Amino acid sequence: MKDVLIGSVLSALSTGLGALPILFLHNMLTHRWRDVLLALTAGIMTAAATMSLIPEALQTGGFFPLAIGLMLGVVTLTLLEQNIPHIDLKHSKTGIEFDEKALLIVAAITLHNLPEGLSVGVSYASDVENTGNLIALAIGLQNAPEGLLVALFLVQQKISKLKAFVIATLTGTVEIVTSLLGFYLTAYISSLVSYGLAFAAGSMLFIIYKELIPESHGDGNERFATYSFILGLLFMIFLIQIF
Repeated sequence: MKDVLIGSVLSALSTGLGALPILFLHNMLTHRWRDVLLALTAGIMTAAATMSLIPEALQTGGFFPLAIGLMLGVVTLTLLEQNIPHIDLKHSKTGIEFDEKALLIVAAITLHNLPEGLSVGVSYASDVENTGNLIALAIGLQNAPEGLLVALFLVQQKISKLKAFVIATLTGTVEIVTSLLGFYLTAYISSLVSYGLAFAAGSMLFIIYKELIPESHGDGNERFATYSFILGLLFMIFLIQIF
């Protein structure tokens, strides 16, 4: 219980850590660095899903629970995307522009964090040691650039830098609640563990392929983003091997 609480809090608050530079350097984020960060995150999450979550789901439940859980994760993220507006950067080499209203963006990002919190909680319910820590790290690294983008948007909407930082941080806190929910459900109903791990993998794969990779390839930085993706993949594989 202590581990899942610490892991979920650190993962959730990484949104605020990512938003921290807004207090000092909000005009210095170039598209190249943004794309590199997104691709790095995609590589980290790909390794976490394919080399940790999926093998464990297969080991604990077999193929059919894996397939069902993975598709449930994909369908859940699809429904969220179709019904909830989310941050979408207009690709431009001259700067970052947003066209959604601040309230919608904040609500959307908060709701999109729900499955990520579930992923962390379910991973801590796994019998394999350190799985929870690895997935919390992967989700946390994904939350950091997201927090920065939310804070950037809010500042451009004439919200003070301090308020933008606080709001961006708060959008991640919903993950703590859903993380605990995912942990308790799978910890006390052991048959759900394989489905939960697969659900987490499906959610992460959807985010990777639908959001992170396309957004990292929209401004002519494909080569840098590709290198960054591979580095992120290797970094997470290294951590998996260590732990």
